[in-house]
Amino acid sequence: MLAEEGHLLRIFIGETDKHEGKPLYEWLLQEAKKSGLAGGTVLRGIAGFGASSRIHTAKLLDLSTDLPIIVEIIDELTKIEAFLPVVDSAIKDGMATVEKVHIRLYRSGKND
Repeated sequence: MLAEEGHLLRIFIGETDKHEGKPLYEWLLQEAKKSGLAGGTVLRGIAGFGASSRIHTAKLLDLSTDLPIIVEIIDELTKIEAFLPVVDSAIKDGMATVEKVHIRLYRSGKND
């Protein structure tokens, strides 16, 4: 059960970023689950740029481009803050933000 007031950790990385031989987004999601965080989602962007100011985009002629990836993880602030050192140690190029969110629903869909 989550409180109504939660926090969203949003991590911006590249599609080709790796950690421990895995895609970084996959590794982050697995680590978040191991840490007992409430939930996470990985989103693939169609275009973006970051600190390097290089634009990454999906074009028909360039399908192997390093597209932007956003990993979103939601939980209580204390759990998000405890997870941030894991994120910091794994990201060489990217950005992480934390923002307050109002949780309206959190259901598993199971009839236990």
